[in-house]
Amino acid sequence: MIEELEQIQKDALAAIAAVDSETALEDQRVGFLGKKGRLSVAGAGMRDVPKEQKPAVGQKLNEVRTAITEALESKGAEMIAARDAKQFASIDVTLPPRPLPQGGLHPLTQVQDEAIQILRRMGFALADGPEIETAWHCFDALNTPEEHPARNESDTFYFENGKILRTHTSSVQIQTMLKNPPPIRIIAPGSAYRRDEIDATHLPVFTQLEGLYVDTHVTLADLKGTLEYFFREMFGNSIDVRFRPHFFPFTEPSFEVDLKLQVKGKSDKWIEIAGCGIVDPNVFIEVDGKRKQPAYNPDEVSGFAFGMGIERLAMIKYEISDIRHLIDNDTRFLSQFR
Repeated sequence: MIEELEQIQKDALAAIAAVDSETALEDQRVGFLGKKGRLSVAGAGMRDVPKEQKPAVGQKLNEVRTAITEALESKGAEMIAARDAKQFASIDVTLPPRPLPQGGLHPLTQVQDEAIQILRRMGFALADGPEIETAWHCFDALNTPEEHPARNESDTFYFENGKILRTHTSSVQIQTMLKNPPPIRIIAPGSAYRRDEIDATHLPVFTQLEGLYVDTHVTLADLKGTLEYFFREMFGNSIDVRFRPHFFPFTEPSFEVDLKLQVKGKSDKWIEIAGCGIVDPNVFIEVDGKRKQPAYNPDEVSGFAFGMGIERLAMIKYEISDIRHLIDNDTRFLSQFR
């Protein structure tokens, strides 16, 4: 039977080498390895082989099957390569390729990155914190009384366990002071959440950039100089900046910052861009009450804080009239910022 197997292998290899199409190659596979193929029929005769010859015959059967299988695979790969080469031969590799669409950073990302770079040059470090916060971090620590409108469920997203989606990234300032003694100079970019109706200037989810500087002898002049430099770096030296007295629970004195917009064909217009002020001593007292090692004695340290919306910065910088364009994902709009 060994001689029969050797003859099957010889015939199979010769037949496989002679085929000129994938169909003919499949016919040879079936003819030799199929259920009724020559090798399968020969293998069925193993039951008639004397017991002492079965190991040698079985080994030979496996060798022949392996040799035929490898020959089929090699011939198949050779025929595929020849077919591909024939198809590629007609391709003119000197033709220019089709242009691929080019992506780019979202305008909000571009503005946020630029804002961070400006403030980093001024010595501010990046800080981060959780977006799901306690009322203490978002309100109590920031000198916001329980009757303040911002704490109402109509303004803030509450969870059943009493926690909230942070309404501003000021909570990161509190997290940072709890973990680190002064001096502190940080910026905290990130998402904030408020129950605002969606319109041309409001979204329930927006990106805020807050800053905090705490040290000895920090003054209002430091705050004013920091923000004036920031806005002139962001919008150009010709931009006019003004500070208007305002009220925020966590700063005293407090100010709103306005920029004068110059739009062609229209009269100049002042627009609110940020809120800021000197950190209220009550904030330091509340933070020191939670720290294991008090470090924010308001008689020894002072600081300033500011906050602004990245969306508002982008709308001014790129003259976008409707904030909804920034979330519509319309490639016709976004492609102009590549």
